[in-house]
Amino acid sequence: MEKIKKQVQIFTDGACSGNPGPGGYGVVLRYGAVEKELSEGFPATTNNRMELSAAIAGLSALKEPCRVTLYSDSKYLIDAVEKGWAKSWRAKGWKRSNKEPALNPDLWETLLNLLERHEVMFVWVKGHAGHPENERCDALAVAAAKKAAGGINR
Repeated sequence: MEKIKKQVQIFTDGACSGNPGPGGYGVVLRYGAVEKELSEGFPATTNNRMELSAAIAGLSALKEPCRVTLYSDSKYLIDAVEKGWAKSWRAKGWKRSNKEPALNPDLWETLLNLLERHEVMFVWVKGHAGHPENERCDALAVAAAKKAAGGINR
């Protein structure tokens, strides 16, 4: 008999000051009444890498396979998964349909592996529109990016 999976909400956001530039991600995980926040900054990165890193960090924090609702304001992340683009890029040796190299194959590979472990439903939220958890993730991401930049506010 299959064990009933825990239902978890993961809210994510990435930020970058310049693209590329110093960046960071923020994550809020929620299981029932328990919340955990994660963030990390990088001195030189891109916004899309931070969006992917946020989803990876959130899913990687789960200790067992879960049913996850993952909220993101990144169409890049959500469309590439839901429309099958990322799996197609992987199947073609990380090439896009136009034969150009797919960007961020290292992160996509990690994310696709995590998506095989968990049941994930993606929900797009409009960024900077007052969504409380998205705003919190953005604040975590911006703070992490500033720290990675040495505290410089660009």
